[in-house]
Amino acid sequence: MPGSDDKPAIDAILQKVLEAVPFQLTVDGGIEEARRRLRDLPRRPVHPDLRVENHEIDGPRGAIPIRVYWPDDVPGAASPESNPGSLRSCPPVTMYFHGGGFAVGDLDTHDGTARQHAVEAGSVVVSVDYRLAPEHPYPAAVDDVWAATRWVADNAGRFGADGSRLAVAGDSAGGTLSAVVAQLARDNGGPAVAFQLLWYPSTMWDTSLPSFAENAEAPVLDNAAIKAFTRWYAGQVDLTDPPPGLAPGRATDLSGLPPAYIAVAGHDPLRDDGARYAELLSAAGVPVELHNAETLVHGYLGYAGVVPAATEATERGLLALRAALHDG
Repeated sequence: MPGSDDKPAIDAILQKVLEAVPFQLTVDGGIEEARRRLRDLPRRPVHPDLRVENHEIDGPRGAIPIRVYWPDDVPGAASPESNPGSLRSCPPVTMYFHGGGFAVGDLDTHDGTARQHAVEAGSVVVSVDYRLAPEHPYPAAVDDVWAATRWVADNAGRFGADGSRLAVAGDSAGGTLSAVVAQLARDNGGPAVAFQLLWYPSTMWDTSLPSFAENAEAPVLDNAAIKAFTRWYAGQVDLTDPPPGLAPGRATDLSGLPPAYIAVAGHDPLRDDGARYAELLSAAGVPVELHNAETLVHGYLGYAGVVPAATEATERGLLALRAALHDG
């Protein structure tokens, strides 16, 4: 796993941005205040001309809002009805699950990130507005993203997409949910998942890993926030032995899962969590690429296009997603 010896400092440009626009995930003030702080962050326009539509699908406890994004450079993307007889002429589809500690975030807070995934991966992207804790603790989020993934796999043709080339992607809590969906798809005989793109996920729920001490007071996400959001999401679950639906790295069998790209950040308490999951997947025979952005912090996707190091790290993961969906 990545170590602390001679770790580079936080990227100088990122540090200036963090000082100019301070943001720290915290539960101070309660859940609505936490959600407001994330919603109110300034955001630059990202690929504003993409075709985007909002829909609702049936979920286990009511309607699940989704937002669909079409890439602008893939045959079949402009018209869902074009050439229905040839699946290969249609773009693949990527499920996107937003981050936010399972308690904050929505389709709007991660709109730019979803747009990036659509364009850079050449994929239709379906972003899912799953239920949030503490009002809806585990397993509500898992139930929603799993239902949405199955629905999209069965109905991708409605969006002019090829449901047989389906990936899951997400950041932070969404990366965790992506790993869980990949396991559920394997264990339930489908839908087939071609690739999992996990941006700084929490998969082990093991705070004894070195990065939790090393980065205990890191910018954006610190140990205090992890503890608080974990309790909101876990509800009454015994965290001394969490189920794989909560901590996918605790699954007894990791074989047969789709190839993975796991992105971690050097100044993130969750760094060694993602690295450990990469080790476990590799040991189980799953192709996996681990990338440690040593000078970045948790949530660096949000700084892509502003901080060159974040842009480079983001593009690296999206290129892996594109290759898996188009060259596989």
